[in-house]
Formats: sequence, C-alpha cells, structure tokens
Amino acid sequence: MIRRNWLALAALAATTFVSPFSFGQGKDIKVAHIYSRTGPLEAYGKQTATGLMMGLEYATGGTMTVNGRKITVIEKDDQGKPDLGKSLLATAYADDKVDLAIGPTSSGVALAMLPVAEEYRKILIVEPAVADSITGERWNKYIFRTGRNSSQDAISNAVALDKAGVTIATLAQDYAFGRDGVKAFKESVKTAKIVHEEYLPQTTTDFTAGAQRLIDKLKDQPGRKVIWVIWAGAGNPLKIADLDLKRYNIEIATGGNILPAMVAYNQFPGMEGASYYYYGFPKNPANAWLVTNHYSKFKAPPDFFTAGGFAAAMALVTALKKTGGDVGTDKLIAAMEGMSFETPKGPMTFRKEDHQAMQSMFHFRVAPNAKQGAQADLLLVKEITAAEMNVPIRNKR
Repeated sequence: MIRRNWLALAALAATTFVSPFSFGQGKDIKVAHIYSRTGPLEAYGKQTATGLMMGLEYATGGTMTVNGRKITVIEKDDQGKPDLGKSLLATAYADDKVDLAIGPTSSGVALAMLPVAEEYRKILIVEPAVADSITGERWNKYIFRTGRNSSQDAISNAVALDKAGVTIATLAQDYAFGRDGVKAFKESVKTAKIVHEEYLPQTTTDFTAGAQRLIDKLKDQPGRKVIWVIWAGAGNPLKIADLDLKRYNIEIATGGNILPAMVAYNQFPGMEGASYYYYGFPKNPANAWLVTNHYSKFKAPPDFFTAGGFAAAMALVTALKKTGGDVGTDKLIAAMEGMSFETPKGPMTFRKEDHQAMQSMFHFRVAPNAKQGAQADLLLVKEITAAEMNVPIRNKR
C-alpha cells in the first residue's frame, strides 16, 4: 500500500482555441477536437485539450509529424450541448475535411455524434465521455474509445464495496452518464444489496430532498450502509454529509475525480473507491514525461482528464505509424482493432469487438488520519488490471 499526498493545485492554464501546432503545410493529417471548452464540463474539457496536445508532442518526439505528414488539430467548442456537438462534427467532416475526430467531454454529446461518424464513414476517438451505450447499443464500427466506460468505473468501484452485509443506495445525475453508471454498478455488485437509486438533475446544487430520500431508504437497514455517488461537473453531492449521516451510521463512497474536487475527500477518512488516474500512481515512461513536463509548463501536476487526452493522442499516433501515415478509414480501423498502445495509465488495448480500450483502474482509500486542508490524502490500495475486470460487450455487432 503506497501513500500519496496530493499537492496543492495551481489553476490549470487554459488551452488556446487555435492549437499552437495547427500550422502544417501540404498534406497535413487533419484532426478535429470537439470538446466542452465552455459549459458545465469546461474544467474536464480543458484538461483533455491540454493532455491531447502534450500527448501528440510526446508521441511524435516533438515533431508533430508522422511519416513526414504534419498533424493539424482544429478545436471546436460543443458547450456541452448535444445538438451543437452533432453539428460541429458534421461540419468538421464535411467542410473542414478532417481525417478523423476526437471528443467529446459529455456522454450526451457523444451519443448525438455517433451517427455522424457513421454517416461520414470517419473515425471518432471518444475521449472522455463515459456512458456504456457509446460502445454498447449505440456503437458503430467508426467509434473507438480511449476513455473508460461506465462498466470499468463500476466494476472497479464494486471491488471496494461489494461485500457481505453491505447495503447500498446510489446517487447520480439524471442523464446518460449517471444512469449508465448506476446500471453498470448494479450489474457488478454480486454480494451487497442495493435498495434505492436516486437521480437528480445535472444542475442540482441543493441535495437536501434527494439526500433525505436516501436516508429514509437506508436508516433502518442492518449492517454497513453506504451511499455510492457518481457525479460529474458542477455541484457538490458530498455535501449530503452535512445532514448528519453519522447519526444513522451511513457512509459515503465515490470514485475518482479531478484534483480540486478530491480535496473534499479528506472529510471521509477510510472512504474507498476507484479512480481512472492519479498522477502519482502509475510508474511508466509516458506518465513520468507527462508529470515532469506538466509541472514545468503549468506549475501543477496533470489531472484526471489530462491523462485521457494524452491517451487519445497516443492511440492516434500509434495507429498512424501502423498505417504509415495513411488516413484511409478502412486502414485505420484495421490497424486499431486489437491495437495496444502506451498511455500515462499504462498500456491500453482496443478490444476488437467494440473498440473499447481495456485499461487499468486504481483502487484507493482516503487515509484514516486524513486532515482538512488543501491536499487530499489518499492511499493506493491496488492497481486493478484490465485482465481482472470482466467488462461486458454490450453492442450487437
């Protein structure tokens, strides 16, 4: 068990809307990055953009070229709006003549974009939208996802909670991310008992009513009682602890998040969960480079979604190297199906059946003696490898 102290964070520098690497000549490889540069998931989107550009720099040795062809990135802001994201992707394929696209941040936006990739027969690398349905029932062969899916989140979090005598109620946002996440979590829990699902609007700031319903469902249950929270963006659902959950012996559990959000985890010593990434956990060359260079550029460590953007860049460049820089869709699909590539998290592999990246997750625990402050005090319990997670194949290929 390795203890990692979280560092006080400086704000991440905003990425420029026109990439500093977007001035190629001749036969550039054109990539659209469509993400939430503004909107409720702005913090996540900007981290992804930073990670993508750093990943391209690392993967190409600073040249931003593959086989002599310059990589050009065109950034577009979907504002977290599905209709806008759909329109932007169509414009990127039809008018900007991009060879492929990366994004978006929101699961709702991603689901709107999937048919566009199929219509134009162009690759969309999904990063970081999470909903299972993206590589499940709504999937098509042009979709590859480097981001984790809801099942990977759920299976890894169930490792910490699925024990005899545990009763669980869930709290999630009422849209694809939250509902797919709870569905996958329920499927992953084999021993514990789930007694209630609470869904609240994405814009919720007052959690009192929802928390009271959760308390009412749990307070008379025997044994260990847990509220499992799956939330993204604005709002702080952990404030439900203010309703004196300890009076009913009710605990809170949740997965990883961006570093500023996890500062609040110190309020819950011993709380367990699983995280997609934390910069201090993985030990590999890509992560060492990312951490060192992110500190150099931004005076702060890379965050949750920075690693995701970096992973998408690594997948892209690895595929282009396999095709010799050929961006033909059929050749890219053939290269990417079953392809393994390095990331700051460690190796990922695109599963041939649904193009979901198989990857490790990280089981953590908040230190028992954690103190309030600007640093979240976490213990790495275990790396949960891809081989240890039986991630369902949900598409109908």
